[in-house]
Amino acid sequence: MSSFSESRRQAVHMLMALFALALRYLAWWQAALCAAAAFLFNLLVLPRLGSGSLYRPSDHARGYPLGILFYPLSVLMLILAFPRRPDIVAAAWGILAVGDGLATLVGRRAGHRRLSWNPGKTLEGSLALALGGGVVGVVLAAWTRPAVSPEPPLAFVLLAPFLAGAAAALVESLRVGLDDNISVPIAAAIVLGALGLMDAESAGAAAAWLPRAFLLAVAVNVPVALLGWRAGTVSRSGAIAGAIIGILVLTFAGLAGWALLSVSFLLATASTRLGLPRKAVLGIAEERGGRRGPGNAIANTGLAALAAAVAALSPYRDTALLVMVAALAAGASDTVASEVGKAWGRRTFLFPSLRPVRPGTSGAVSLEGTAAGLVSALALASLAAALGLVTGNAVWFAAIGATFGAFVESGLAATLEPAGILDNDMLNFINTGVAGAAAVALSWISG
Repeated sequence: MSSFSESRRQAVHMLMALFALALRYLAWWQAALCAAAAFLFNLLVLPRLGSGSLYRPSDHARGYPLGILFYPLSVLMLILAFPRRPDIVAAAWGILAVGDGLATLVGRRAGHRRLSWNPGKTLEGSLALALGGGVVGVVLAAWTRPAVSPEPPLAFVLLAPFLAGAAAALVESLRVGLDDNISVPIAAAIVLGALGLMDAESAGAAAAWLPRAFLLAVAVNVPVALLGWRAGTVSRSGAIAGAIIGILVLTFAGLAGWALLSVSFLLATASTRLGLPRKAVLGIAEERGGRRGPGNAIANTGLAALAAAVAALSPYRDTALLVMVAALAAGASDTVASEVGKAWGRRTFLFPSLRPVRPGTSGAVSLEGTAAGLVSALALASLAAALGLVTGNAVWFAAIGATFGAFVESGLAATLEPAGILDNDMLNFINTGVAGAAAVALSWISG
């Protein structure tokens, strides 16, 4: 077995971005076939080529190279998600390949400043991902731009990859159980996809009120985040993340959006205090006394903040606001369901097998918790309607989407969390994403 070299592995990892140049000439289905072929090559052929120097010790122990398999799988997912936007696929691919590779190499060789919320990561590594990935993302987006019709604005090509790189660096810095080869491109693709929906006309109209709204948002959210930290409801890094999310929501969705965000946070926080004696005895009380960290804030409300920006800067205001409402309802109602089930659930079952398990088991559901989650989701969706964020049947779409997202999360928690593939924060993010997608799907189906 050849000796493992992390530098050699990362060099190969980064060089694979050169294949993104072909996206300018390939149809989406041809690119998808190439990505699928690369996955099969890494699975079946690469192990026979004496690739021990590319396999980490954990890969040998497992018997297969998990990260090397996730890489082409992520590229395939990008192609299928954005078949008409090879520029987005290429930019996200560049952030995955070069940005993530640089984060590892720079973090190992020059990383000295450990991040307070994750000492396993360094500031230097995160900056390398954001900047290096951003630069390569711009180059690849510019190269593939002629393959998009109509061509995306030059501002998108020059700015969007840097914002996507920053988002990917933030996600990569969190304590997330998901492999970087999946979490990094997903984060980049979500930001690139959202920015791709924005147009100059909507942004120009927003320019008249945006500076004033931003100053108000800062003036409101900084003191609120400080009070939350002082009160012990959030950690210091959680307060910073919460302040940023609050600023985004208040800036782009106004006081109505910020009020819904605040109520959802208070509802989730209050639910963690329910039945504390029983939770403490069973050893299932929230860590840190229920104080929210940055991962929790981003997982539960990050998508809502992004949707608020899309609502203000694109022609898709109603759809984006529906996503925001569904995501906030999903994050809060899932917490309520979980905490009520832990506090008062008489019988808990593993979803979807319905096998009886003890309270607090990953993926467990209870009748009491499920009922509380349904009521919470409907209440938050109704509040959104009262605030003018959604109208008509959108209340039901948001509530049903939130409930569907919670059940999907429970199913994944029962199967993937024990295996260490997903952690609680990533499951929460999937919950909000599924909720938003389901709500939009219901809206489209209803006509």
